[in-house]
Amino acid sequence: MRDLAAGFGYLLQGQRWVATHRRRFGYALVPGLIALVLYVVAIVALAWFVGDVVAWATPFADHWASPWPDVLRGFLDVLLLVLCLFLAVTTFTALTLALGQPFYEALAEHVDRSQSPDEVPGPGLSTWRSIKDGIALVLRALAWAVVLFAAGFLPVVGQTVVPVVGIGVTGFFLVQELTTVAMQRRGVTLRDQLKLLRSRRMLVWGFGIPLAAAFLVPFVAIVLMPGAVAGATLLTREVRGEPISSGN
Repeated sequence: MRDLAAGFGYLLQGQRWVATHRRRFGYALVPGLIALVLYVVAIVALAWFVGDVVAWATPFADHWASPWPDVLRGFLDVLLLVLCLFLAVTTFTALTLALGQPFYEALAEHVDRSQSPDEVPGPGLSTWRSIKDGIALVLRALAWAVVLFAAGFLPVVGQTVVPVVGIGVTGFFLVQELTTVAMQRRGVTLRDQLKLLRSRRMLVWGFGIPLAAAFLVPFVAIVLMPGAVAGATLLTREVRGEPISSGN
């Protein structure tokens, strides 16, 4: 429970840090706004055509007695939309970080500098390794999405266990994506990032789950993104045992 509270505390500290430096880092809102527009267009298009997609994918149900075709397709409509929302939340951060990499790297550097002016990490991983790790992270999120989608068909489990697991997975992926900025500046590869974060799962969930819930509200995601990067930098310092100043 202590780590859960600490994780949430870092989320709040990150927002507070950016609020006190808002003039300097206001531009960090731009990548999130661009990503939001892209996702809104995609989700609206999906919502418009989801019925046609599900009907095309389930021709076998055409011969079922009423009302079972509508029941099945209605369930699949909802499941597909939920899956896409899961993907949107877990990949929104990755896309935003990719679009605003220079902005967020500068932000993370200033957070580190405010904590330990004489020991600022850098330059970190090579560009190619960063891209490779980013692609691997997105593929992991897609793999989890497929597994959760398939598990959603299981009776009882699909309606109880799967949503809970989905929340935990989403929160973990958000933190992993957000800490990537600070981790890569320290030369930490994706595999080692996973080891560090798994060793402090409760800390990660305390940060990631509330943020995942907030990111479901589109405009809130844009506003919180810079502070999330700042908080993730502080969380990175925590899991790596680096000093954290409570006064900044």
